[in-house]
Order: sequence, then C-alpha cells, then structure tokens
Amino acid sequence: MAGHSQFKNIMHRKGRQDAQKSKLFGKLAREITVAAKLGTPDPNMNPRLRAAIIAARQENMPKDNIERAVKKALGTEGENYDEIRYEGYGPGGVAVIVEALTDNRNRAASDIRSFFTKSGGNLGETGSVSFMFDRTGIIEYDRAVASDDAVLDAAIEAGADDVVSGEGGHEIYASTEGYRDVAKALEAKFGEPRKAALIWKPQNTVAVDDETGEKLIKLMDLLNEHDDVQHVYTNFEVSDALMAKMGG
Repeated sequence: MAGHSQFKNIMHRKGRQDAQKSKLFGKLAREITVAAKLGTPDPNMNPRLRAAIIAARQENMPKDNIERAVKKALGTEGENYDEIRYEGYGPGGVAVIVEALTDNRNRAASDIRSFFTKSGGNLGETGSVSFMFDRTGIIEYDRAVASDDAVLDAAIEAGADDVVSGEGGHEIYASTEGYRDVAKALEAKFGEPRKAALIWKPQNTVAVDDETGEKLIKLMDLLNEHDDVQHVYTNFEVSDALMAKMGG
C-alpha cells in the first residue's frame, strides 16, 4: 500500500467552462447509453453503467438527461457506437492512450491521427504503448469522508491493491477482476464515491521540460475536445509553474 501519489494525472484537469458543458454532457450520455446497451440497464447490476452515472452526477448532469441516455439504449433506433483504443507517442516520445466511442471509425481515426501528427507525435498500433500502463480499477473519495487510516483499513478489508491518500482525496486501486467487489464494499461503508472506473495507470512517469510539456498539454486538449474521445491517459509530468500557466 502506498502512502502518496506516484503520478500526476493531468487528464483530470478541471475548469470546464459553461460553453463546454453541453459537449461534456454529450460524451457522458454516450457512455451511459453504450454501458446500458452492452449490459443491463440496472446500474446496481452493471458496474460500467454505475460508473458512468457517477461520473455524470459529478459533473452535475441533470437527472432527466441521465434517464434519457439509459432509455435510449433500450430503443431500437439511435446510433451504434464502436469502442476503439488508439495508442501513440506525443512530443518527446511520451506515451498516450486514447479511448473513443464513435459512430464513424474512419473520421475518428483520421482526426486523431492528425492531432498526433500536428503535435510532432505519431499514432502507433494497438499495444504499442499500453504495455507501459496497468489496466486497473480506481475508486476515489473526497478527503473529508474518513481518515487516511480508516480508508486504508477499509480498502485492505475490501481486497484493494493500493491506496493513495493526499490533499486531493483518497484513491483506492483494485484489480480489474476485484474492482467491482471492492467498490461495492467501500460504498457500503463510505457512501457513493466521486469516481469509480477502470483506467490506464502509467507504471512510471516521465518528466518533460516546459516547451515539450506545453505541446503535450495542447495535444491533450485537442484530443479531449473531440466529440468521439472519452478518455485520454498519458505518462508525463510537467512543472507546477507550467500547469498554472496552462490553466491546470
């Protein structure tokens, strides 16, 4: 069990403007619909759907929007989305994983490839960088939910693999196989988490200079702003000064 964060995930940068809310809600709704269509529409029986609904609530997505997205999965009409993972290298040789839900594979691939190329990176084959990441479950709670020791004890009892507690809150990591059971056990003790999802966690991080970092952050922003892109993961760290400059 770890006592402090081993990496900075700048992909969780906040500060979305109201103008971007509709785009964000669209992405959240798409994930809810796909999750409900692939499994059962009951979030208590469908961990992916539950995670999608929790993510939507965290962004203050209206309840009606969430229910509409679930119902959309039950209808015969509507779009069908393909799940695609893109992998590549950004500026400075930094590893990047992009998860997308798209109704047009050609458009998504073309756009994402162009983003990498324009930034000075290149898109690779599936598997070209994912070996540098661990596929793992994460359950996050706010700092105030319980003491570090209480969260650590509960996580161990639930079967978690790792716990990171800091000023930003508590991060509990679990294997892909045990993630659902760990999440349910922690929710029974501490209530609904602020996040519960399967992520790509970098095994190691790479520090980059500010010039490279600026290019990488711009690439991340381009990717995150694309309608088809759901999540972006990377393994670089930048200085706090650059994060402040770029609005992180």
